[in-house]
Amino acid sequence: MRKETLKEQYRINERIRVREVRLVGDNVEQGVYTVAQALKMAEDLELDLVEISPNAEPPVCKITDYQKFLYQQKKRQKEQKAKSVKIVVKEIRFGPQTDDHDYDFKLKHAKGFLEEGSKVKAYVFFKGRSILFKEQGEVLLLRFATDLEEYGKVEQMPLLEGKRMIIMLTPKKAPQQQSAPKPVVIKKQVALKAQEEEPEPAEEEGEE
Repeated sequence: MRKETLKEQYRINERIRVREVRLVGDNVEQGVYTVAQALKMAEDLELDLVEISPNAEPPVCKITDYQKFLYQQKKRQKEQKAKSVKIVVKEIRFGPQTDDHDYDFKLKHAKGFLEEGSKVKAYVFFKGRSILFKEQGEVLLLRFATDLEEYGKVEQMPLLEGKRMIIMLTPKKAPQQQSAPKPVVIKKQVALKAQEEEPEPAEEEGEE
């Protein structure tokens, strides 16, 4: 579905096809007018009749310079986007038999991710019959969370989803911002390669 552009969100002048509108603004006497009256007022002021609230009853319009109105709307959207906090979710993969060297390597990266304000999604992938060692995977993830307790807190305890056991960690200290706007969550895959681990295999046919 094509995303509606800012210009298409607002009907103006003859495109406003209703019987009456409510006019607001400092340059008019506010109240309910017929569309013909509102268009005449906009024409006298050499401005445009812009529908700003189509779902109201009657629809709310404003007499203004349409190009200036669009510029102000775009500016407001950019300001809101600039103030939003972007939370990145980075993933770290373990195997059930992860050795200390590989563990320390990934622990170091996780500390860096949490310090920069990113969330960490750590998981143990169980290949084939290694799913029998899911308790071992849970112990590994809980150890991981304990070693990171100075940098992040557990948002989701270890949870088995298919062949993966997942734990979610969120940073204790959020990135410094001038305000505290509503966060926008963005997921990002982070591949941390280890010499000891093999890549995730394709699903084995006939595996019991």
